Amino acid sequence: MTDAQLTLISHPLCPFVQRAAIVLMEKNVPFERINVDLSAKPDWFLALSPLGKVPLLKISQTDNSEAIIFESMVICEYLEESQSGADLYPIDALAKAQQRGWVEFGSSTLTEAWQFLNAKDSFIADSKQTAFRNKLKQLEAVLTEGPYFNGTSFGMVDAVFAPIFRYFDLLNPTVSQPIFENLPRVTAWRVALASRESVIAAVSVDYAEQFQQHLVKQQALLAG
Repeated sequence: MTDAQLTLISHPLCPFVQRAAIVLMEKNVPFERINVDLSAKPDWFLALSPLGKVPLLKISQTDNSEAIIFESMVICEYLEESQSGADLYPIDALAKAQQRGWVEFGSSTLTEAWQFLNAKDSFIADSKQTAFRNKLKQLEAVLTEGPYFNGTSFGMVDAVFAPIFRYFDLLNPTVSQPIFENLPRVTAWRVALASRESVIAAVSVDYAEQFQQHLVKQQALLAG
């Protein structure tokens, strides 16, 4: 596998792409990144993506054959199993299964966060903010000393939550601060993830500007 060339087919704002990019960088795997305009999906992309979504991982092997993997966690777990570098899951089967559960919890948390961020009326914004904060309260109850989800080692759960927390670093503190108030472990975790090299490099330097443009286009309350 070390001789294969990897291409991550992505979109600049997609949090699911960020998961895969973070894992690739944590594994120290060289890869090419190609962004796709999801508002005008090219034919070559639709031919590769059964669901018409990013991310895709294209694997070009030494025998000139190519393979495509789709769905972010499928890509992440493939990289975990096929690439060298630090393990992102525990070796113990029970601990690994428990962390996979929190990965799924992360996807549910992302849904609540995304609906809050894109809300166009105050009723939806308030209800989704409450739902998201409730998820954070559940995390607060299971986090330990940190700085990461599983203690001192960065893992797959961290790769899943880092793109979620990134959104709230871009908002006005008057919006984000109350959401994380009185959640010291979650707050410390969020800060640790924000400073991780792989997390920073998973998005382009103009990510904040692009995200703001997205909110304006969606006519979200937070665009103001």
